[in-house]
Amino acid sequence: MIVMRDRTHITSIEKSLERYGPDVVAALDFATIRQMNKELHMGKTVQDLLVDVNRKFNAKELAVLAARFRMEMFDILHQRGTGHWGGAASAAELTTSLYFNRLNIDPSHPRWDDRDRFILSKGHASVNLYTILAHRGFFPVEDLPTFRTLGSHLQGHPAMNKTPGVDMSTGALGHGISIGLGMALAARLSNKDYWTYVLTGEGCLNEGQSWEALMCAAKYRPRGLVLMIDYNKVQLDGTENQIMPLEPLRDKLAAFGWHVCPKPLCGNDTSDIMDSFAWMDGDDVWPKAVIYDTTKGKGVSFTEGKNTWHGAVIDDKSFEAGIVELCDDLAKKEAAL
Repeated sequence: MIVMRDRTHITSIEKSLERYGPDVVAALDFATIRQMNKELHMGKTVQDLLVDVNRKFNAKELAVLAARFRMEMFDILHQRGTGHWGGAASAAELTTSLYFNRLNIDPSHPRWDDRDRFILSKGHASVNLYTILAHRGFFPVEDLPTFRTLGSHLQGHPAMNKTPGVDMSTGALGHGISIGLGMALAARLSNKDYWTYVLTGEGCLNEGQSWEALMCAAKYRPRGLVLMIDYNKVQLDGTENQIMPLEPLRDKLAAFGWHVCPKPLCGNDTSDIMDSFAWMDGDDVWPKAVIYDTTKGKGVSFTEGKNTWHGAVIDDKSFEAGIVELCDDLAKKEAAL
């Protein structure tokens, strides 16, 4: 593997050499090399899929997109030297499936009154949301490298007044369910049919405010309120069991009055996520909750399940090793189409 860098950090993998030759690659400026790598990484399959982002993608197509987006998240965080890889990676399939199969949205009108709402309660995973929003058409993909830079609309935590497509500013863990409940009740009061989806992690559920919101939602039972739990079982300082055990989580949610999906689901398997969407549509009992078992740092073997990769800097050595695994995963998923 050949790695060439300035501060914007340009990486060229072996395929670059095979396609262009070492003399050509060595002579090119960094911006050109990055564009070449984008074309290589994107691949014709992904480009073809993204020609029409407004259709409903199937499970295999979603798996390809999630793999591609996860790779882009890894690249962005490496360039910037800051951000949260672990929780962004664990939720790649969940957010991809929502935005490319489920949500009723219009990127050309981000504040459309009748749109479905999505709240990333675990706001530190913002690079995940930004990557999805950009490819869904809310703002140019070219903005993504400005992540966490001064003046950018893509700050470390989502800001609804700065970034098109962000429905709520988040960051302080535990606010998402309360806000989602408010949005769902607003739909009832205004006779709207939109749904509100809240994505949390364990950290959100460590907060007392979350459980107050769970109780309140069970009292008022607003239609369209869905809690999606990215249950990767690892937090900043250790595992869930070390920090604050949540089990038996499904029983607790049910005891608090929520309609909980009874089926064990893998949140890194798009087929399972499609099954969960079918379950959501199967009855009119509210509010609903789905627990998705996921893997922290998914896609890179040495980051998976490691609390140290919650927000660690992706250094050059880690990037060189990790990007190869992510490229291989994308290739396998493309081959499965």
